[in-house]
Amino acid sequence: MAYPIIIAVLAGYLLGNLNGAVCISTLLNHEDVRDRGSGNAGFTNFTRNYGIAGAGLVMLIDAGKAVMACLLGGLLLRPYGLETEGMMLGAVSVSLGHDFPALLGFRGGKGILSGFACIIVIDWRSALIVGLVFGLAYLLTGYVSLGSVLGAATYALCYGIFWREHPWVMAGGIFLGLLALFMHRQNIVRLVKGQERKTNLFQKEKRK
Repeated sequence: MAYPIIIAVLAGYLLGNLNGAVCISTLLNHEDVRDRGSGNAGFTNFTRNYGIAGAGLVMLIDAGKAVMACLLGGLLLRPYGLETEGMMLGAVSVSLGHDFPALLGFRGGKGILSGFACIIVIDWRSALIVGLVFGLAYLLTGYVSLGSVLGAATYALCYGIFWREHPWVMAGGIFLGLLALFMHRQNIVRLVKGQERKTNLFQKEKRK
């Protein structure tokens, strides 16, 4: 079983290196999104700087790679009766590749979009709850980061509740939630200090 695990991990990590925001900003705007705004290679920084144009392609790439990694991991471990564990292995691998992409100098995104795509594939119940928490937090406050932080905490909590009988799946889901919180540590500090910026995901910010 070692070879399927290794293939799932490597394939998932390499897929994670395919960053939608970097690809689309380079193709359409001839610049790296990481040279703009917060310097993050994520969906929020992309929309802040380029607006909704191209955002659908960013979502397609980041969500698509996550789904592919999960399905591949599940397919590889299905013969061993560990399909869901395989999907979680793919989810963890693609998230690490997205957050810490070796092919992009380890400057990636924060994994919210790709992580949400993974949870849709693995557990629709948790996806629904996480989506509601994120959506309500953003609509009520205008802070994408607050929605992401609360969504990440809910992500970990849902896996802890729904997957107690599958320890590896539970552990992977909790890890992904905590990883997203770690990636948002600076946002958390700014939120506490009242220094975080609100974001209109449907309109780009004016450049100074």
